[in-house]
Amino acid sequence: MSRINTNVQSLIGQRVLGQNNKTLNTSLERLSTGLRINRGKDDPAGLIASENLRSEKASISAAIGNAERADQVVNIAEGGLQEINSLLIEVQSLVGQSANDAGLSADEKNANQLQIDSILQTIDRIAASTSFQGTKLLNGTYDFTPTGVDPTVADFQVNGAKLAFGENRDVDVLVTQSAQRGSLFLSLGTNLDLASATSSFTFELGGTLGTREFTFGSGTTVADIAASINTFSDITGISAVASGVYVELKSEEFGSAEYVNFKITNLGGLTGGVGTNSSTGEDILGATNAFSATTDIRDSGLDVGAVINGVAAVATGTSVRINTDFLDVEIDLTTAGAQALGAIDALTITGGGAQFNLGPNVDILNQVSLGIGNVAARNLGTLTNGYLDQLGASKGNNVVDGDLGGAQKIVNDAINQVSSLRGRLGAFQKNIVGATIRSLGVALENTSAAESAIRDTDFAEETAKLTRAQILVQSSTQILSIANSQPQNALALLG
Repeated sequence: MSRINTNVQSLIGQRVLGQNNKTLNTSLERLSTGLRINRGKDDPAGLIASENLRSEKASISAAIGNAERADQVVNIAEGGLQEINSLLIEVQSLVGQSANDAGLSADEKNANQLQIDSILQTIDRIAASTSFQGTKLLNGTYDFTPTGVDPTVADFQVNGAKLAFGENRDVDVLVTQSAQRGSLFLSLGTNLDLASATSSFTFELGGTLGTREFTFGSGTTVADIAASINTFSDITGISAVASGVYVELKSEEFGSAEYVNFKITNLGGLTGGVGTNSSTGEDILGATNAFSATTDIRDSGLDVGAVINGVAAVATGTSVRINTDFLDVEIDLTTAGAQALGAIDALTITGGGAQFNLGPNVDILNQVSLGIGNVAARNLGTLTNGYLDQLGASKGNNVVDGDLGGAQKIVNDAINQVSSLRGRLGAFQKNIVGATIRSLGVALENTSAAESAIRDTDFAEETAKLTRAQILVQSSTQILSIANSQPQNALALLG
């Protein structure tokens, strides 16, 4: 049947040609952009999934950048601390040299003091100038801000605390076990009553710092015995107190690592006894044991037992510490605080610290906090032994005419502080920043692979579709040409 008003075959050819052209254009677009999904109509569900994955990729990339920036900040801080550490070791050497009193002239001591003064100034300058993009790193800018410090807290250090926006963190300590020194009581009488005037009473006294042998003759008072023992406290770590007919021996520090060991090497005919309080941990007279030539008795101290914010604390002597994801704090209690069972509202952290966001989400879980205190000379040291600036000229621990033994203790404390801070920063870089970067790198790879599988063009598949579409377009065009010429057959019927 031949018609000229309606060419059905041409209409079919036009429709098929349009479809083939659309398929061809889609393949060309995907091959030119490299994307299988260029607009929502290409794959609505796939578009949603791929956009979510793209968002995750952006967050992960930002987190990797944050971690790398944190590493750079810590590198700069650690560099300053390394130089301060070297300067402190130099001070240690100068203090040791200056203690050789008979071997140094006054001019040499003054020269050593000049060096120490310049080192103290340099330490202050490094603390004040070490910075990252203008932000000071070692002057206390990134230290935590405490308020309401309880009088029973002798010293404290907040190493880390996660705080939500506008949040304060109370630090509560519950003392569950009293800290004790190692302690022994010697029953000697008011004066030593030995077998004869030529007899001697000899004993060896040992503590955590070392041992010392003491020998006393008949008639020696307990006060003299205590004074002699106290002369060597720096060697033994033990002090003595005379009371009536007793001499009480105590370790100078608290804790299970501290002890008093008493051993008789020559009895000299002395009658008396020694009491130990190891079973109770209390400084009271225990049951006395009669002296004998083989008397050898030891009493150890006790660490304070404590819970901080509901977490069992690690204790050493009167110091307690917890290290959790949300709070890393060290607290040194006073003697009264460490020996009184009960709750202590130690302090409140109101802010501060260096906050780094090392995860893809901006929330407290992905944040890491780090406290970096002020390392100026006036802050290096301890309340007990003193601070580094006391080694300056005309100060109590100067090397010209000051207390050099105390100076060395201060320098030791300062070196320990700086080394501990460097260790914390190193652990942060290695175990937190380094591990985070590696973990986020893997996450970025996997997320990118998932997003690519959904959105990117498969060129092998798409080039095959392109070839097919090109052939079909050419074929459809040829067929349409034939269909358009078919109505001309009607002219043959008209003669």
